Amino acid sequence: MSVVDNAIYIDGRRAVDPTSLDHTFEELRQCPDQGRSFCWIGLLRPSKQEIEAVAEEFGLHPLAVEDTITAHQRPKLDLYGDVVFVVLRPARYVDPVEVVEIGEVHLFIGPDFVITVRHAEEPDLAAVRKRLEGDPELLDNGPYAVLYAVLDKVVDDYFPVLDGLQDDIDGIEVQVFGGDPGVSKRIYQLSREVIEFQRAVEPLREVFVELRDRLKATASQSDLELRRSLRDVSDHAIRVMERVQSFRDLLSNIVQVNAALVAQRQNEEMARLTEAGFDQNEQVKRISSWAAILFAPTLVASIYGMNFTHMPELAWTYGYPFAIGLMLLCGMILYTIFKRAGWL
Repeated sequence: MSVVDNAIYIDGRRAVDPTSLDHTFEELRQCPDQGRSFCWIGLLRPSKQEIEAVAEEFGLHPLAVEDTITAHQRPKLDLYGDVVFVVLRPARYVDPVEVVEIGEVHLFIGPDFVITVRHAEEPDLAAVRKRLEGDPELLDNGPYAVLYAVLDKVVDDYFPVLDGLQDDIDGIEVQVFGGDPGVSKRIYQLSREVIEFQRAVEPLREVFVELRDRLKATASQSDLELRRSLRDVSDHAIRVMERVQSFRDLLSNIVQVNAALVAQRQNEEMARLTEAGFDQNEQVKRISSWAAILFAPTLVASIYGMNFTHMPELAWTYGYPFAIGLMLLCGMILYTIFKRAGWL
């Protein structure tokens, strides 16, 4: 079976290590002080048959069992008689790929049992168990002490995720103002990560309200201290929610700034192309003007260079000076016309 750990606690101390779930149920009922004893069964990726076996042993509600088998639940706290069913969505930041991985933990909290079902490797509840076993006074509060410790672990693990997302946002801001063309895709991907993270965190507000109402009727001093500890975890969760919301607002602003900068760069590029086209047009005008100026004397020279026998002015004494003068005159007239037109 996928049982990670299985133990019975009496007066806040680990007393019995059953060899199987069947023995856990039997030995729990044989404890001398059943009011101060409970078992904690930890499961990792159990099969449908394993979950149903545990549910039958401890009388778990079919709807809660169905949710556990199906998984992919939003964080919530449901009451089924004297059993509390809690769904949590732990998260961790995977730095090499800059991705937030969302896990899932289900807890069944009964009068004398705690069943934790993990659908991912994280969080490491072995560390939570070790912490509680090192603090018998806290563990003596019973199953709700386990719920508090798991909640505390899940919420504490949110803060490294916030730091990782903050670094990503800072990097995106540098890319946006640096003109990186691939930043739009990264903004979209990070926005999706933040939204998924917010979906894992936001429902915790309702979970803490339901849990506070559940424990409010208890008047013992130990439960009072436990409620104070849970209120501290709730405050931390609220800080996480506020920062996640600020990330969403910041990313929304970054999208708008990036769109404005892209539009500005496009306008500048269009202006540059327009200016380049204007300069090119001016150069074409100059080239065309000088070509026309040179064309006139070339035309005269080509006509008089044909060397036909019967051509006017071939025998004229002033024919050569006349041809040169005509070339110069045509060139000067064309130069004057183009100069006044602004082409030269």
